[in-house]
Amino acid sequence: MKVRTTLVSLVALSTIVALGACAAPEKKADTTTDSGVDAAAATSAEDFGGLDELVKAAEAEGTLNVIALPPDWANYGEMISTFEKKYDIEINSDQPDGASQDEINAANDLAGTDRAPDVFDLGQSVALANTDMFAPYQVETWDDIPTEFKDPDGAWVNDYGGYMSIGYDSAKVPDVTSLADLLKPEYKGAVALNGDPTQAGAAFAGVVMVALTQGGSADDVAPGVEFFGKLKQAGNFLPVDPTPATIESGQTPVVIDWNYLNAGETKKLPTWQVLVPDNAAVAGYYNQAINKDAPHPAAARLWQEFLYSDEGQNLYAAGGVRPVRADAMIKAGTIDAAAARELPAIDGPTTILTQAQSDAATKYLADNWAKAIG
Repeated sequence: MKVRTTLVSLVALSTIVALGACAAPEKKADTTTDSGVDAAAATSAEDFGGLDELVKAAEAEGTLNVIALPPDWANYGEMISTFEKKYDIEINSDQPDGASQDEINAANDLAGTDRAPDVFDLGQSVALANTDMFAPYQVETWDDIPTEFKDPDGAWVNDYGGYMSIGYDSAKVPDVTSLADLLKPEYKGAVALNGDPTQAGAAFAGVVMVALTQGGSADDVAPGVEFFGKLKQAGNFLPVDPTPATIESGQTPVVIDWNYLNAGETKKLPTWQVLVPDNAAVAGYYNQAINKDAPHPAAARLWQEFLYSDEGQNLYAAGGVRPVRADAMIKAGTIDAAAARELPAIDGPTTILTQAQSDAATKYLADNWAKAIG
């Protein structure tokens, strides 16, 4: 689960930094391909001479560094193995339980080395705050991606999305019918949020969802923060980042997280139930971006082409998330029909934060979250 666990990630990162202090920094390889193309400056496959030439350049690099991609999150385990089998490229997957902010931190700390992340998969608030770190790139299926789901130049592009939800083990706690239930004594020490909302996209969206149920809005997330403060005071907030292991062991019997992650647990734990609260459907897309200082720039661009191809998008759908090209693929008849049928349908309004709303919520959380749950 893409808990993107802050504590684990910081420990791992401190280890990397400590090791880096003991050895000379590794130098990035030259980004010029054998055919004379500067891969780091390429904004489309055409700059390489077409997709086949991009494949050759990427395979010549032979490596791709990804970060914060848990195997059980959005089907990334199969995504990675399929890419490795399809191309002669080894994927190094670092900090699989890291938060979005950990990805940015790693890129800064490892800048100029061969170990820096080549690509990012980021929650909205972190992505929009760090656009100066991204290299613009437009995949071959660019025109299939709705305008509102991409930067005009391709600096960032939405890849997959879902809805915020409440998952709970009906064998351990009473049925959850609303957020208000979670303040009851029956949920003491039981309610976990997927990460720190100042760093993790899932937790950020969780606070927004709660705010909507408490009289707040996309412009006012204060009621969501206040609710978590009440959970803390009641002794019901559980400061543990949930994972499949904590769910299946019963350590985190209630989890506020993306619907596709909670739904995935129902396959392993039959008593696990999933609720999207009425009139509080918060939709969120994660964002793909290429590190402008990627040590393997051709492989980074090929990874994007793969993710946004029919094959990559169908792998996302198989993971229970809505691929950003879903509508175009449904129209073209190229989407995996069985996987598409499993995607959630939500009745009523859906909230998606604008950049201005996301920026305002990010600032409010930075100023108030720790005080509310401290």
